[in-house]
Amino acid sequence: MALLFVLAGSAKAATVDALVLDPKGQPVPDAAVVLYPLAPAAHKPRLPATIEQRGSEFIPYVTVVQTGTAVEFPNNDSIKHHAYSFSAAKRFEIKLYAGKPGQPVIFDKPGEVVIGCNIHDWMEAHVLVVDSPYFARTAPNGSAAIANVPAGRYRLQLWHPQQKAGQAPSEVDIGPSPARITMKLDVKPRERKPRAETDPDRY
Repeated sequence: MALLFVLAGSAKAATVDALVLDPKGQPVPDAAVVLYPLAPAAHKPRLPATIEQRGSEFIPYVTVVQTGTAVEFPNNDSIKHHAYSFSAAKRFEIKLYAGKPGQPVIFDKPGEVVIGCNIHDWMEAHVLVVDSPYFARTAPNGSAAIANVPAGRYRLQLWHPQQKAGQAPSEVDIGPSPARITMKLDVKPRERKPRAETDPDRY
């Protein structure tokens, strides 16, 4: 993982602005940028997350959450879905349903979680569960911002569900000033499963 680290400005807790590009200099969307404190960090509340089903797709495609986060899976389609995961970090199943499930899913172990729909095979989403409150997901232009990062030394992780190879983490020093990090990540194009025509009266 190649990176460029730049400091500017002044503040008590820094905002870290990241830019993730592929080897050709094109932006990489849906990449997770995570900072793990190397020293004990102050507790930050876990904010709930939502992965909705709309247009027979999971939205967003990639979600990053802190370990212990509650994630809602509302179905905003007019047909039913059956969300599930067999991943080691979180196994769960929300059987054929419409609307909002009664309880969220708690992602209580760090790791990568792949989510699918047992009815519509083309539906897919990814969750990265991390033991850190400092993370962000890149936008379509490859940018991401992690706010309120205390000064200190951090292990920097870059992740994407289609990355070609595991990225060796690096260590960075975050001062009391805003920072900019530019990183390179080689990813494969997303391979989508064929989308079947759905009978709206079937589910």
